[in-house]
Amino acid sequence: MHAIEAISLEKRFGTIQALAGISFSVEEGETFGFLGPNGAGKTTTIRILTGMTEPTGGSGRIFGRDVVQEKIPARREIGIVHETSNIYTDLSAWENLMFTARLYNVGKRERESRALDLLSVFGLSGRKDDKTKGFSKGMKRRLTIAMGLINNPRLLFLDEPTSGLDVQSNLIIRDVIRRLAGEGVTIFLTTHNIEEANILCDRVAIINRGRIAAIDTPERLKKTIQSVQSIEVAFDPPGAVRAEDLAGIDQVTGVRKMGDKIRLITGDPPAVIVGVTDYARRSGLRIISINTLGPSLEDVFIRLTGLDGEGGGGGP
Repeated sequence: MHAIEAISLEKRFGTIQALAGISFSVEEGETFGFLGPNGAGKTTTIRILTGMTEPTGGSGRIFGRDVVQEKIPARREIGIVHETSNIYTDLSAWENLMFTARLYNVGKRERESRALDLLSVFGLSGRKDDKTKGFSKGMKRRLTIAMGLINNPRLLFLDEPTSGLDVQSNLIIRDVIRRLAGEGVTIFLTTHNIEEANILCDRVAIINRGRIAAIDTPERLKKTIQSVQSIEVAFDPPGAVRAEDLAGIDQVTGVRKMGDKIRLITGDPPAVIVGVTDYARRSGLRIISINTLGPSLEDVFIRLTGLDGEGGGGGP
């Protein structure tokens, strides 16, 4: 039995087709990434699978239960963490957890024990009785995820869980995702952070304009565009480098600035290394480092969507 099964899901909003008959399945215990630019259909897919909206066509199943015909039994199996925090700021962290647990009919002893564990896991034990209006964005996000876990779900939907968060909150949340995966919890993760999907997900689906462009493991997706390789180089002094000059090197098909380094896209790395060396000598620059890289998940995303890797979630 699949944890999630989407069968020819369609969704229209008037004349706008948000989903154009998408189909995919997620296995039990899998961490499944759902990537796409704004408006690609990520949020609409989650809303259908969690019973918040009905599809125009097709069907969805959660552990074999139809998300429309068996909405309540299906929702008992899941936890949902939306992109925006849904905590009540006039309540304490503890009160928010207790309120959510009651909505799921979690018994008193279980909800109190689980809440204490979750507050510890998310580094919030010391703020247990504080009103959440004084929490930072990262703390609110961590509490939101804890609320999504209070009913001990078999399947967790995470919509952009680390978007815009501080480093500490990012690390805590990623560690929790890995821990849940190790415990056999199925995770459906939408993220604009392609590197996050690369390190956390067993498989990734790329959705664009309401259609699935590709589904596979991150490594296999990279291999589908093996011709997209790159040279990453750092110069001294860095400010003297002109992108247009590097773009003119033979066999370079694209130039991207990556912090203090420059990435040159090419199908012929050896030829570009020679060209970069000649450019540095002519320009009086010193090469600090130079590395050959294979295609990244970001390259796959760009190739399949025609957009840059900064397209985030939140659209229909």
